[in-house]
Amino acid sequence: MCTIHNQPVANAKIASRPRAAETRSSAIDTVELGSTPAPEMRRPQFPQKPEWIRRSDKVTQQLLDIGFERFPEGGSSQGLSQYDEQVSVPTYANDQAYFQKLRDFKASVEASLTTESDKRVAQDLRILADSAQQTLDDEAYYEEKCVPFNNPTDSIYGSLANLLDDQNSPDRWQAAAARLKKYAGLEPGYRPMAEVFRERAELQMAKPDMIYPSRVAVENALKNDAQLLDGIQSLLEKQGVKDWQPAFAALKEQLTAYDGWLRETVLPQTREDFRLPADSYLRNFRNMGISDVSPEQLAAKGRQAFTDIQGQMQSVALQLGQTDYREALKVLKKDQIAPDQILPLYKSRLQQIEGIIREKDLVTLPPGECVIRQATPAEAAAFPSPQMIAPPLVNNNGERGQFVLPLLSPDGQKFDDFTYNAISWPVTAHEARPGHELQFDGMVDRGVSLARAVYAGNSANIEGWGLYSEWMLQPHMPLEGQLSALNSRQLRAARAFLDPELHAGKITTDQAREILSKDVGLSDSMVNSEIQRYTFRAPAQACSYFYGFDQLLSLRQDVEQKMGADFKAKDFHDFVLDQGLLPPNLLRQAVMEKFEPGGPPRA
Repeated sequence: MCTIHNQPVANAKIASRPRAAETRSSAIDTVELGSTPAPEMRRPQFPQKPEWIRRSDKVTQQLLDIGFERFPEGGSSQGLSQYDEQVSVPTYANDQAYFQKLRDFKASVEASLTTESDKRVAQDLRILADSAQQTLDDEAYYEEKCVPFNNPTDSIYGSLANLLDDQNSPDRWQAAAARLKKYAGLEPGYRPMAEVFRERAELQMAKPDMIYPSRVAVENALKNDAQLLDGIQSLLEKQGVKDWQPAFAALKEQLTAYDGWLRETVLPQTREDFRLPADSYLRNFRNMGISDVSPEQLAAKGRQAFTDIQGQMQSVALQLGQTDYREALKVLKKDQIAPDQILPLYKSRLQQIEGIIREKDLVTLPPGECVIRQATPAEAAAFPSPQMIAPPLVNNNGERGQFVLPLLSPDGQKFDDFTYNAISWPVTAHEARPGHELQFDGMVDRGVSLARAVYAGNSANIEGWGLYSEWMLQPHMPLEGQLSALNSRQLRAARAFLDPELHAGKITTDQAREILSKDVGLSDSMVNSEIQRYTFRAPAQACSYFYGFDQLLSLRQDVEQKMGADFKAKDFHDFVLDQGLLPPNLLRQAVMEKFEPGGPPRA
């Protein structure tokens, strides 16, 4: 039910050109800001970083600088205003220059590893080298085999939405006009973004035996682009940007023409079958942080968990006076909240959860208020699930993460999946506290190394914590909340087998729809959103929730067995969060080697 979208950081994974086929996520994962005002900005008092982190950050800054040069929008999104008026120019030549800098950086880091005596710094250096190598490996694969599906409308929307965020200083918003001119090729030295994207696609289309994007992916983008253009215009008007109209008019014409080219030239050659080739799907699977199991093994484990969770849901349903958990879910969904009461409900639920966290001593809460707001129509089109927009991690000036709740699906239909009373328990726990907002704002407040905050992250360690947070709170929820939390976990188990089995051809989309509708109880709009996620929006990403949660829960169980009565949940959770976004294998190593109850707050 959730997606986390980092503010774009110009790291080795994001700064490359947009996705080829639909084998990688968008290069600019951002959203525009809604009408709910952010809390008053504060200049945070961050803790002094220890010497080993300062040493690590110095090296990480080199990789950030390489990425920001290639993708300055990422630097801007990280609070670096010197990049506000700059834009990326993703020509083939520029990308090749960027990849060479990555190779040089990786060689330098690997040389440093031979003499680095501090294990923590060495671990961070390895994270940086691995991140650079992953980008190089991915790019070599895509260039050899794929026709990229680049959507400039989506990319420009994300770029401008980030810049025009309500939490940014209003004087920064005016840079949007300069970006528009450059995106439209109206500034000397810049070509229209649409022209560059078309050129990149045509380079690959000239090669034989290329993997084209699926038809459904291209059709969906073409359907949503008009809404994204409206979203750009609304943002520019809302934030009072000056002199944007001529450049926007030119850009809109170019983007509309690009979509016409997609329809006429690319769409006829797209794949009718959404399924990715096995090696392409496995690449996605590994890039999501799922490192030690195959898609088939995870699917088998997901199916078993799905059955086990159904049994737990049945037990709770009986306590609620229902003989079947499916009927109990239908009863809960009837408790729909009036539109003007949805945000108050979630804010009230957050206060209740924070009270539970303090009373049960579960984890250290970050200072400051958690931002919760409703998604705009453009946001719902871009990311049709609850989501947490991460704060800047490089140069944070008090910006906080934002929990964003969509109420409309991309097809304009109203969801009923997030607007009933009971579901607010697991969704708030996952997206806000103790989930993603606490996870990301906590990294800013605690002073985690940049390598672990920016480059170590993958979907498994991020979404694993979110789903674990639901599990952490479940025993303290009322029965209705517990059933919703189990239903949420049931969906994540379903994803673990539906996604890989769809791409392996073991099940059909109709069969997947039946499971999601009948057994998981999702609305038609939510079912459509889920199928889009598996088939073209982010193949393999949906598997990461279950995998990351399973890894973290297994780690906790091993620590509890080792420590016995000395185990303290708050100490364990704080230690895990202090490690930043270490992938599951490195997190297990850190916990098993260094975690002690009541020990220092940072390893």
